[in-house]
Amino acid sequence: MDHELDPELRALREMCTAFAQKEIAPHAAEWSRVGEVPPQLFHAMGDLGLMGMLIDPEHGGSGAGYLAYVTAMEEIGRADQSVAAAWNAHSTIGSLPLASFGSPEQKERWLRPLAEGRALAAFGLTEPGAGSDAAGITTRAQRTAEGWVINGTKMFISNAGTPISQGVTLLARTGEPGSREFGVFYVPTGTPGYRQGRKLEKLGWHALDTRELVFEDCVVAEDHLIGDAGAGLQQFLAVLDGGRISVAALSLSLAQAALDLALAHAAGRRQFGRPIADFQAVRHHLATMATEVAAARGLVYRAAWLADQGLSFSQEAAMAKLYASEVANRAASTSVQIHGGYGYILESEISRFFADAKILEIGEGTNEIQRDVIARDLLRSAGPRSA
Repeated sequence: MDHELDPELRALREMCTAFAQKEIAPHAAEWSRVGEVPPQLFHAMGDLGLMGMLIDPEHGGSGAGYLAYVTAMEEIGRADQSVAAAWNAHSTIGSLPLASFGSPEQKERWLRPLAEGRALAAFGLTEPGAGSDAAGITTRAQRTAEGWVINGTKMFISNAGTPISQGVTLLARTGEPGSREFGVFYVPTGTPGYRQGRKLEKLGWHALDTRELVFEDCVVAEDHLIGDAGAGLQQFLAVLDGGRISVAALSLSLAQAALDLALAHAAGRRQFGRPIADFQAVRHHLATMATEVAAARGLVYRAAWLADQGLSFSQEAAMAKLYASEVANRAASTSVQIHGGYGYILESEISRFFADAKILEIGEGTNEIQRDVIARDLLRSAGPRSA
């Protein structure tokens, strides 16, 4: 594929750059300090058509596709990772189950407000005892005459506690323990039996709302089941690859931000009578960072292009997420090294990106899981060898 952006994507990038540098970057440090992003920011992103980029226009989105989405993500994430992480969760695993498997009525009722930016989406998968092992969740949904009764606890869930959360999409076991029967349900905020725990204090992503969700005899009507009552795990896995592209783009944005900050500091910081950018050790660090960022960009944009073409992209999404997230961590660490003591104080911009980087190797499937996915696909493609 050609990595050169066409005029439409260049215009999108310019729009997102201008928006991010005016509406996000100047406030990012304060939002991190107080631990929240103003809801009106997401409304503004909705006005720009950014909140439903992966949703068809008939359901309130722009249908721009993955190439456009990762192009926009690069600019939003360079300004602030908390905002970009909330947008990532909203755009992919929060919205795509409804977009892919919801009924027309469900899409109009719940997806349209998400795609238009009037509400923020959340997805409940992870539990206190189940993360990478999605099939190990214990949250149960039992069918009754009144609908479905949900019991269980979800952990590390993003966006559900924000003022503009209209509900959470969650995965629950619908069959007996040990079975592979799961269902995906939409639980509106305020439903009796659904409560949100306290906001979790995290190493990074300080402005991203993340918390525990508890369901105790929470009853939802039959029409809150999304798709088939027994195929929920397969439905979730079907949209997960798109989420991995998104986290890969989020990682790319952080790596680019770390490089930009390192370049600016190296040019302006003087030691021994000259800019530290004159020293070979610093120049080599910068060269390695730039090379790895370029390589990560190639993987991310290729996975996005394949998705837009309707081609298989599971392995490419895993590769992009794996590599870009590790590049982000290396770039953030190297940038702090170049900043020296200034990079270690919380007032520095790079310190925020450094704290945000680690979760990229964990969320949306740990990097150990990504390696399993890649190896599995490689071995499947290789097939049995003849003697």
